[in-house]
Amino acid sequence: MVLNSIEKLLEKYENGETSLKEEQVLKNYFSSDTVAPHLEMYKPMFDYFLVNQQEQFTKDVPLKTKKVFNYKWISVAAVAVLMLGIYLKEPIVNSYEEYAYGTYSEPEKALDEVTKSLAMISESFNKGASTVGYLEEVNKGTSTLGYLNEIENTKNIIFKN
Repeated sequence: MVLNSIEKLLEKYENGETSLKEEQVLKNYFSSDTVAPHLEMYKPMFDYFLVNQQEQFTKDVPLKTKKVFNYKWISVAAVAVLMLGIYLKEPIVNSYEEYAYGTYSEPEKALDEVTKSLAMISESFNKGASTVGYLEEVNKGTSTLGYLNEIENTKNIIFKN
């Protein structure tokens, strides 16, 4: 009688018509030691279900989202600094223009002033140029990124994407 009901439950199980209680009856039957010889082929499947049911996910699930930096604010800040710089520089330019059109009566004094001005400009330029030196390293790095395109093309040829 029990064997007959198990066979009917197996038939329902294969058709996808069993309830959870009926599936539990099947699991219990196949986990026992008294399984009919002609139903032995189902035992590994139900053993797998029992083992799989006891598995647990042990890794941590990150629930915090990464903060995305909003680059729009950088451009707004840059425009604000630029406008503030233009606004504050305006009075200085006007006062300098009055002095800039003066002439020197002695050529040596004029040469000294030009030399001082050019030295100051050269010093400022050299400071700026030295800080831009790292850009050449960035250019070297970006030139090696061209190899990634070759890898991508090869992958597309292999996988025919």
